[in-house]
Parts: sequence; C-alpha cells; structure tokens
Amino acid sequence: MQAHDGMFIDGRWRPAAGGGVIEVVDPADEQVIATVPAGTAADVDAAVAAARAAFPRWAATPPAGRAARVGALSDVLAARAEDVAATVTAELGAPLTFSRKVHAAVPVAVSASYAEIGASYPYEEKAGTATVLHEPVGVVGAITPWNYPLHQIVAKAAPALAAGCTVVLKPAENTPLVARIFAEAVDAAGFPPGVLNVVTGYGAEAGRALVEHPGTDFLSFTGSTAVGRTVAAAAGAAVKPVALELGGKSANVILPGADLARAVSAGVANVMANSGQTCTAWTRMLVHRAAYDQALTLATTALAKYAPGDPRDPATRLGPVVSAAQRERVRGYIERGTAEGAVLLAGGAGAPEGRERGYFVQPTVFADVTPEMTIAQEEIFGPVLAIMPYEDEDDALRIANGTVYGLAGAVWAADEAKAAAFARRMETGTVVVNGGKFDPLAPFGGHKQSGIGRELGVAGLAEFLHTKSLQF
Repeated sequence: MQAHDGMFIDGRWRPAAGGGVIEVVDPADEQVIATVPAGTAADVDAAVAAARAAFPRWAATPPAGRAARVGALSDVLAARAEDVAATVTAELGAPLTFSRKVHAAVPVAVSASYAEIGASYPYEEKAGTATVLHEPVGVVGAITPWNYPLHQIVAKAAPALAAGCTVVLKPAENTPLVARIFAEAVDAAGFPPGVLNVVTGYGAEAGRALVEHPGTDFLSFTGSTAVGRTVAAAAGAAVKPVALELGGKSANVILPGADLARAVSAGVANVMANSGQTCTAWTRMLVHRAAYDQALTLATTALAKYAPGDPRDPATRLGPVVSAAQRERVRGYIERGTAEGAVLLAGGAGAPEGRERGYFVQPTVFADVTPEMTIAQEEIFGPVLAIMPYEDEDDALRIANGTVYGLAGAVWAADEAKAAAFARRMETGTVVVNGGKFDPLAPFGGHKQSGIGRELGVAGLAEFLHTKSLQF
C-alpha cells in the first residue's frame, strides 16, 4: 500500500494542513491500495492563493507559449499511458483493455487538440470599429468525478490552461491517484508553479470550500444533478460563472429499416462500457414494436459477452463498479425495476456467480419497460439496460425526450439523412448517428437538467474566456 502525504500546491508537493486521510480501495477485491490526504479549507486556501499569484504571469504568456506547454503535457501523458491505465484499473475497476483504449488514450487526444486550438484561437478580433478581446477568466475551481477520472480532469484543465487561466483541481475521492499522475505530468511539461494545483479531499469539505471560495473566478463541475444544483446556487450567490456537466438518461432509438443486429449490439456495448458508469450511456433502447421481440433476443445474445471478471485480465469486458455504495445503488434500481413490473430479461440484483468479493453487479437487461418507470427516468450509473417498444416515430421521439435530462443519445436508420432528421428533433446535446465515432473537437454538454456550458473543442476553450470591447 502506498501512503501519499502531499498536496500539489505552487509547483511542489507539500504536507496537508490536517491529518485526515482517504483510503483508496480496489473495487475488484475491496483491498486498500493507497491513502491520500483528506484536504481541508486551509489546503484550498493555499491552493487558491498559489493560483491567484500565478495568474497574471500565466495570462500574459503568449498563446503560442501556453499552447506549447499543453502540447508538452499531451506528450507526457502519452509517455505515461500504461501507468495511467494501470492506475485507473486499480482505483476504478475498469477493465485494463478499456483503460488503455479510453481512460489513457482519450486524454492524450483531448490535450493534443487544445495545443492546436489554444495556439490558433482568435483572442483578438474586429467588430465594426471596435476591437474585441477574449481574455482568460481567472482562477478556475475544477471539481471532477470518478467515472472517467483523467479525461474529466483534462477536459477542464487543458482548455483552461490554454486559455491563460490557472486551476485548482479537486478530484473525486474514489480516484485520486490518477490525479496525482496528472499533477506530475503538468510539472514535467514545464508549467510554472501555481498554474495547476491539486487538493485531494471529500466533497463535503474540500469540494465545498473550493465552491464557496471567494478567490475563484469560475467553477467547472462534473457530477450528479443534485450536487450540481448546490454548486450553481453557490456560484449564483457570488455572481460567478459556472459550467456544469451533470446526469443523463440517454435514448438509443432504432428506427424501422436500421441494421437491427448492429444497433442492438452497439447499444448493449455502450451501456456495459465502464460498467455502465457513463453519463452518456444509452440506457434506454427504443425499438419499433414490429422488431421488438427480435431485439430482445439480440440483446440477450450480446449481453453474454459481458461476464463480470478480473479487470486486470485483458480479456475482461466488464469489471466492478467503483464502490460498495455504488453497487448497492445499482442493485436497488434493479429491484425497483422488477417491483414496478419490468421483465427481467437477464441479470438481476444478486452478486454474479463467483464474484461475491468485490463490487460486482450482474449485467442486466429489462424488457417491457414503460416510460414512467423509475428505471426509465432516473440515472442508474451501472450496467443496466431498459428496452422499450414504440409505435411510430412520433411515439419514439416523445419517449426519447420524455425525461428531465438531455445529455446524449443515439439514432439508427436505414440511411444517414433519415437518422439525422430524427436526431435534430431530439432534445439533447449530443446524438450519435448510425454509430458515429467520438470526436474530441465536437462540443460536449447537455440540455435541460443535464447541465450548463460546453466542454471539448473550440467551445470548451471559450468557456474559460470573457469578452472585452475596445471602442474607438
């Protein structure tokens, strides 16, 4: 077990102000693998002070210079990809193959994109006779979740740093070890002291202190909608801008004539990825009634590929969920689905056979789910899929749009034009059309209660800038 005793503040590891610790648990075997300091308001004060002191010089650094450092950061993360993957597998429980392909590789691509965007962004432009300046907003407080721990850090920190802001990061308490790797990478990439600071801690103490701190100029939060409301309220009280990336209950709409086998297989894979702990997961599969029974058979067959297993085994596709609390949450939703009348097609609330130790959940598929059921309305954040029939396209659209969320979704049709036409009517920030691939240059964020603001691409950089007009 590793015992870490420092916070990364002002370019160095320094002892925490208090003596509290956080135990980092391996979800696969429930063993404590490390401890990190549980930060206090005093640690947050020190981190914000360091970021505030570093801001003027970093903001005045030419964009090309800032972008060069972000590019160097991408190179360091690429060089440490295997270290990142092993760490995420150990503290999150993600299968090692998935950790390599997604948890380690995507942050490299995102940070590399901001090296290019940061260098070419039009920080000064003309509007009539005026000159419009886009300037860094200041000190950013960033609070990130555990489900994609490095990606969510990079999606906030890389554009903020490229824009000229300084950052105080509070990573999720379940996955603080990869945040330490990120701090080491920032240091190795040559960023000045204080530009990036990391305080590990619990949300109720360190997170709250960062949200309420008068020394931050902008808050960027990813997490649950419930906590997002608290962050937004605090920001509103301080008249402080905020970006929120919150929950989702995404619909995967399979229109008549689509390649049903491909759409169902991709839909099951999407929900099982990362043990279902993905805010954009297509957890509601909508199938026309005429193809419904066939879809159920295809889903059952596809699910058989996702037997829970040791996440360190390269052949494993489904690992544990992150914690005991998350396991009980997911099992509770499975029980609720059965109690409300959904048909359990596969899986269930019990422990998977042979996986009584560790935070494992059976991959589960429900049939005959109706739109008002809890499992069709609330974010479960586990490997649970609800398959729902619809009568026609208008019915499908009504069901797809019939939640408080609007983060992501998917649509499949016989031709791209038909799929795109349906996608345009979906009330959501991102729609994957006929299995399109993730593009780090595309803006990401939600509608309705899925959030405020955008990450990734040019829009993600713009979040960390404010506008000044010089009128001549």
